[in-house]
Amino acid sequence: MAERSTAAVDVADSGDEEPLTAEAGKATADGAGTEEKAGKDTEAAGTRETGAAADANPPELHSGHKLARRYRLEECVTRLDGFSSWRAVDEKLRRAVGVHVLPADHPRARPVLAAARSAALLGDPRFVQVLDAVEENDLVYVVHEWLPDATELTAVLAAGPLEPHDAYQLVSQVSQAMAAAHREGLAHLRLNPGSVLRTESGQYRIRGLAVMAALRGISADHPQRTDTVAIGALLYAGLTQRWPYEKDAYGLSGLPKGVGLIAPDQVRAGVHRGLSELAMRALVNDGATASRQDQPCTTPEELAKAVSAMPRIRPPEPAFRPTPAYQRTTYQQGAYGQPPTRGGSSRTPSPAPVPPPPPLQTRTGKALKWAVSALLIAALGLGSWQLADTLLKDENKPDPGKSTSEKDDDKPRKVAGKPIKIQNALELGGRMAPQDAPQAADGDTNTAWVTKEFYGYANFGNLPKYEDGSGIIVDLGSVKKVTDVDVDFHRPGHKAEILAAGADTADPSALSAFSQKIAPLKNQGSRLSVSLDKPVRTRYVLVHITELPVSSPDRYRGGISEIKVKG
Repeated sequence: MAERSTAAVDVADSGDEEPLTAEAGKATADGAGTEEKAGKDTEAAGTRETGAAADANPPELHSGHKLARRYRLEECVTRLDGFSSWRAVDEKLRRAVGVHVLPADHPRARPVLAAARSAALLGDPRFVQVLDAVEENDLVYVVHEWLPDATELTAVLAAGPLEPHDAYQLVSQVSQAMAAAHREGLAHLRLNPGSVLRTESGQYRIRGLAVMAALRGISADHPQRTDTVAIGALLYAGLTQRWPYEKDAYGLSGLPKGVGLIAPDQVRAGVHRGLSELAMRALVNDGATASRQDQPCTTPEELAKAVSAMPRIRPPEPAFRPTPAYQRTTYQQGAYGQPPTRGGSSRTPSPAPVPPPPPLQTRTGKALKWAVSALLIAALGLGSWQLADTLLKDENKPDPGKSTSEKDDDKPRKVAGKPIKIQNALELGGRMAPQDAPQAADGDTNTAWVTKEFYGYANFGNLPKYEDGSGIIVDLGSVKKVTDVDVDFHRPGHKAEILAAGADTADPSALSAFSQKIAPLKNQGSRLSVSLDKPVRTRYVLVHITELPVSSPDRYRGGISEIKVKG
C-alpha cells in the first residue's frame, strides 16, 4: 500500500453543506436535488452510526504528533463527526501528505479502512492516490497525496465560468476516470466542485474516491447513476457558474425557484450548444434532455462515450498583441542636455547638423589615397590570376557531371509515408491498466495509458513478473509496409524500443513474438520518432518499455500518450 504515488491536495470537505448528523444516509448530501435516497434500513443505520459517533471520543492529536514514527501532523484542516483531516509531512520521503484520522472504535472506521485499501489498488493517476491505510495504536488513518499545484474547482468557478475547451476537458476527464473506477466496482457518491481539482497543466484530479462516502456514511442504490448526475452538475456549473438546483451550494447561486431545471444555454448567453445538451443528458434521466432526441446518460461509461462522439473543441487561439510603435526619444531628436529656452517652451528647433570634415587635401592625405588605390589594384590582379589558373585546371579534368547525375537519377528517392489507421491497442502482459490501452492510440495526446507506480527500481520494481517489461501493441488490421513510427510518452525518461512482429504472426501476446527491430533499446525523451529506409512488413507494432522514469523520490511510473504509424 505504501508504494502508491505522491503529490497533492485533499480535504474532508464540509463547506456549504448540512452537518453529517442530518442525513448520513443520503445518496448525495450536497444539495444536488437528487431525489434518490438509500432505503429506510440505510437511513436507520446512518442514524445509529451518527449516534455512536457522538459518543466516540476523538483522538487527542495536535500539531507535531507523529503517526507510525513517520507522518508528522502539521495543520488540522477539518475536525468533524469524530474524525479529523490533517496536512502532514512524510519525514521518510520528505514530502507533504494528507491524513484522515479516526478512532479505531469509530463506527465508520472499518468501512473507511476497506474503502481506502480498495481505492489504493486502483492506481489510476486521475485520482488523488491513497498512499497508506493503517490501523495502529487505537487509531485508523488514511494517508493520501497532497497536490500543492492544484486548485479546487470551487475556487476556479468563483472567478467565472469555464471556457468551452476547459469545460470539455472537465467532463471528458472526469467521466473517463469514473468509468474506470466503476469497472473496478468503486463509486464516489460525493462528486462536487470541492472534490475535483485542476492542476497547473490543466489536468483534472478527483479526490476522495470511495473514502469520502465511507467517512460520511453515504450509500446509494444506483451508484453509477448518482455519479453520472454529479458529473452533469459539475459540467452545468462550469458552463453557467450556477448550481443546477434551487439551493445555493459551493459558493454558487442556485437556479430561480419555480422554473425547474433549464438548459445551460438558456441560463447564460454564449454557452456551447453541444456541451449544454450533454449536461442535460447527464442531469435529467427521465428522458427530458435538452435536444429531446438523444437518450439520457445513466452511467459514466455512457457519458464518456457521448463526450467522445462530440466534435472536438479546440483551445482558444492566443490573443495577438502588437508590438508598441517605435517612438523617437528626446536624445535621438538632438534635444538631450539642451538648456531651456526663454519663456519655458519645450518645442525648440533642432540645431543645424554639423557638416562632415572636408576630405584630406594635404600631401600626407594624397599619398595615403594613392597607397590605398595601389593595394586595391594589386589585390584585384592577384584574384584574377588565381581565378584564371583554377579555370584552366578544371578544363583539363574529365566532366563528371553526366555520370553523377545518372547515379542520382538511378538512386530511389524516399516517398513520405501515409498515416495507417490503428485498429486496436493492447497492453503487453495485461498487468498495468489494460482497459486504458486504447487511449495510447486514440489520436488525443491528452489521454494516456499509464503504468502502476513502482518502488525502488526503474525496471518495474525489479519484480519477477515484470521481467519482460511492458508496453503497448498496436494492431494495424492487416499486414502493412511500415516506414515511420512516432511515439509520445507520458513523461520523458523511459528506456524503450520499437519492435514488429513477423508478417505471418497472428495475435502476438508475448515479447518473443516480435522479431523485427524498428528502433533500438535506449533512453528516450518525451518523444520517439523513427523513419526507416527500408519498410518493415507487419501487422503488429510493439512499443516496448523496460525501464520507467522517476515520478517522485525513489518511485517510478511511466506511460504512453500517443502512437502513430505511417507506411
